This record gives sequence, C-alpha cells and structure tokens, in this order.
Amino acid sequence: MKKSIYILFLMITTAICFVSCNDEWKEEQFVQMASFKSTPTAQGVTWCYIRYNAEGKLRFNLPIIISGSTPNAKNRTIHVGLDPDTLAKLNQEQYGHRQELYFRQLDNKYYTMPQTVDVPAGVSTITLPIDFKLGDLDQADKWVLPLQILNDASYDYQANPNKYYRRTMLRITPFNDYSGEYGGTLYKIFLDGDTEPLTLNTHRTFVVDDKTIFLYAGIRDIDYLDRKKYKVFIKFTNDNIDIQKKKLEVWSDNPDNKFKLGAAQSYYTRDEAWDAKLPYLKHVYTTLFLSYEFEDYTTIPGQRLKYKVEGTLSMQRDLNTLIPDEDQQIQW
Repeated sequence: MKKSIYILFLMITTAICFVSCNDEWKEEQFVQMASFKSTPTAQGVTWCYIRYNAEGKLRFNLPIIISGSTPNAKNRTIHVGLDPDTLAKLNQEQYGHRQELYFRQLDNKYYTMPQTVDVPAGVSTITLPIDFKLGDLDQADKWVLPLQILNDASYDYQANPNKYYRRTMLRITPFNDYSGEYGGTLYKIFLDGDTEPLTLNTHRTFVVDDKTIFLYAGIRDIDYLDRKKYKVFIKFTNDNIDIQKKKLEVWSDNPDNKFKLGAAQSYYTRDEAWDAKLPYLKHVYTTLFLSYEFEDYTTIPGQRLKYKVEGTLSMQRDLNTLIPDEDQQIQW
C-alpha cells in the first residue's frame, strides 16, 4: 500500500514538473533587444562585399535581429546612425598614432540609407537596405561605414549593449569575378642578385572595373605606406593563348617604379567543378600567371632595389547554387 502511494506521488510530481517546464518556455527567457547580425574580423571590421557596377546603385542588406527566446512581441522602429567615435577608437587600438594606416570613413556621397527601419510584431529579423554607388572609389584606401543602433528611453526597443551587436564597422569591398584573396606560395619575388625567392601566403586583389583588378607589386600589401606607388593592374581578356589559357594585360600607372613585363606571357585560366559531397556547391578556380619586373625606390632613400616577379596566384570561389541571387551565392 505504501509503495503504491509512493509511486502515485512520484507520478503526480513528475507531471507537475513536466507541465511547469513546458509552460516556462512559453514566456520570454531573455530581454528582447535589437542587434546587428555581422561577423567582425580580428581587426574589428566586417567585410561588406558588393558586386561592382560602374553605372547603377548597389544594394547591401544589413540584417537586424530582435533577440530573445520567443518571437518579437510588438511593432518596433529601429533607429540607425553613424558611429565615427567607435571608428576612431578602433583605429587607435589597431594602429596607434599611425594615421596613414587608419580605416577611413566612407563619404556620404557614396551611399544612401534610411535612418529607421520597421520591425512588425511576430517578425524577428529584418534588413536595413544600404544603396552604394562606388564607381570612382579608390580601393587603395581602407573604407569603412561605421554604424550603430541608436538607443533612447523614448524608443520602443532596447539596443543590445554588446559592442559587436550594437555596432558594426562595414569594410566596404566591391568585387568582380576575379577580385579577392589569392594563394601566393607559387608566386616568387626575387631581389636582384638573390637566388632564394620571397613569398607570401596570400595576396589580396582589388576591383578597378568589371574586367580589371589590381594588386601591389612584390610583397607589398594595403598596410604599406607607399603602396599607391606600386599598383600592378591586371586586365582579363578573351584572347586565347591555347584551349585553356587566356592573355592578361599587365601594367603599372607609375613610371617611377620602372615597371616592365617579363619574358614570359602573363595569362589566366578559369575552371569549374562541383563539390563531391555537396552537390549544390560549385567551385570556381581562377589561376593567374604573372611575369614582370619593377624597382623599389622608396624603401631606402636614394637607392633603387630591382625585383623580378614570376609565378602563379590561385583563388577558389565557392558558390551555393541553392541561392537564386548569383551575387549572394558566394561563400566568402
């Protein structure tokens, strides 16, 4: 008899706990707050990739999320503004007093965006549309659009206090079919008189137009103070060398660095392959072979260092073909 009463007691207790647990999840477990959805790098900026278009506007949709364990409970109007103070602090943290290396705030002539965006009740994720027009923007500078979710007691929401949720530093990055980060282990840079080459693991290239990119000569990158004197422009043509290879036009816009083409013809190849395990994922491989020479006249005042560069750069771009918008397919 006692055993039966004990079992009955356990059953009732378990049922009460079960109902209690279920009811608990019907209530909001956290504070519903407004946040940006962005992924900052170690430098504190979020890459903002925008398809290059010299003519029209380019739209980037920045996600805003109302956090919580339940759907957004009411209509809200989210206020968004610029955040130059955080950008200034970020520059200080990253580069100290070396202002020539700072991220630069994008001028308002290059973009338009609304100051508010509405979030209907029952919807937890919306996007803030930002329209860019970047035709003449020099990619040799590090452009950032610093944004924050504004907070005020009169607003119908609370901004997330976390630095990387309430604020986002959008690193503006136009792209075309050929721009991006290339592997450079086979890209050999010889100082005149040396037999052992210099190499870098990666080389980033930047957009000029639909068919043209530029990189920096030798081992230079975007954090070199004299980088603008060593741009190497690369234009992709449709002129065939053979069934796979097509010619590249390669030049510099600065006669002072004594740029000249090497003995070998520069060319590129493009190949595509479907992923063996993910049938919707397409890989696009771009390989550049470059051959050129230049002189470094700024590192050591009064002395010119001659370099010969020859080798291949390779880039893999992955496309998720389940996404209908081609520009959104790229998995950066």
